[in-house]
Amino acid sequence: MVVLAAGEGTRMRSAALPKVLHGFAGRSLLGHALAATADLDAGATVVVVGHRRDEVTAHLSDIAPAAVPVVQAEQHGTGHAVRLALAAVPDDARTVVVLPGDAPLLQASTLRALVDAHDRLGAAATMLTSELADPTGYGRVLRGDDGDVRRIVEHKDATADERAVREVASGVYVFDAAALRDAITRLSTDNAQGEEYLPDVIGIFVAEGRRVGAAVVPADETAGVNDRVQLAAAHRVYNDRLLEQHMRAGVTVVDPVTTWVDAGVTIEPDATLLPSVDLHGTTHIAAGAVVGPQCSLTDTVVGAGAALDRVVAKQARVGARVTVGPFAYLRPGTVLGDDAHVGTYVEIKNSSVGTGSKVPHLSYVGDAEIGEGSNIGAATVFVNYDGVAKHRTTVGDHVRIGSDTMLVAPVSVGDGAYTAAGSVITKDVPAGALGVARANQRNVSGWVQRTRAGTAAADAAARANEPTEQTEGET
Repeated sequence: MVVLAAGEGTRMRSAALPKVLHGFAGRSLLGHALAATADLDAGATVVVVGHRRDEVTAHLSDIAPAAVPVVQAEQHGTGHAVRLALAAVPDDARTVVVLPGDAPLLQASTLRALVDAHDRLGAAATMLTSELADPTGYGRVLRGDDGDVRRIVEHKDATADERAVREVASGVYVFDAAALRDAITRLSTDNAQGEEYLPDVIGIFVAEGRRVGAAVVPADETAGVNDRVQLAAAHRVYNDRLLEQHMRAGVTVVDPVTTWVDAGVTIEPDATLLPSVDLHGTTHIAAGAVVGPQCSLTDTVVGAGAALDRVVAKQARVGARVTVGPFAYLRPGTVLGDDAHVGTYVEIKNSSVGTGSKVPHLSYVGDAEIGEGSNIGAATVFVNYDGVAKHRTTVGDHVRIGSDTMLVAPVSVGDGAYTAAGSVITKDVPAGALGVARANQRNVSGWVQRTRAGTAAADAAARANEPTEQTEGET
């Protein structure tokens, strides 16, 4: 297996990334290309790197550590790249598959079928092609009367009649290894680009009477990505394909146009995705869960029957039948037990919420453990940071935290305990106790009229404090 990933990709206009490291749906372009080859069980995978090769090689070691990078220090064409790659292909290889690293829509089933067709034909080469309404810029595939390929001519080298041909080469080939090793050494640079063209190998085979086959597939599968417009178009095609697979497997997607999923996302049958949902990384949605509208989940597990409404979650675990939202933020390390509830404008980070417990609204829970059946009142804050270090708070089972309570960590509230609304809890509250930590209220009579004279408040207070007239007969 040879993947060509050495190009500069100037049309991406990127100072941040090499072309093949751009991507979508949780994979780089190179990652998509390698994923398409997974079912081939190649004895060796060779990736030709060139432009910003250190970055590409580092990425390759992350996503495919068994792959062998081969450096094409100067890019002298696809034929030159394959010639360098063959030095790393085992001598006993019978077949070599070559594909570009910037064609993210290739499917594993297509490559498998191409290899099988090559074996049946006994051809020296079998290539993947597509027909384009506008083939400008692509190498044209010229066939003989028997349907076999006779030649591939690059657009810049093609005659007017040849440019009228709509069938184009995709850059995906299956070669007889021995024939390729022989022909690759005879490539010429006598062309418009002054490069060694891999498609010229086809002409060498034909001249020697060797058979060259071709299989036509839809253009949206062989499309390469050369700029960010094509990157977005490829993402749309890929996302539509993934959503169709999920829907045919039993997932309800209410609005596929506004729903986006990554390649690594798994969704069980009878889950429902409402409009404006995007699922990233290794997110898993269990059966019966309803996600959306307007949810963004990354590396998050959602349990059976859970319901998430306008939620952002990252590296969180949501139990069965949990309800979250609207407008909640689950940060990394959040674990919600079965039947828990997290409500409006709640943020949770690095904390566990026990079975059946509730954090209904307007609260921050950080670095905490909350037991079963407890209720966290509105506007409660788990004060976990002292300016230097984070500290943990423990809340037991069946606890009632009063509204507007500050729990200043490290602190513990025992099973069955209560805290009074408006308290600042700095000491442990024993099981079954009521924690009260607030100053006694005192009222300063006449303060507004004395200090805010002339204001609407002072006038209202004056009217309210006027003595009422006694009605006739009252004493």
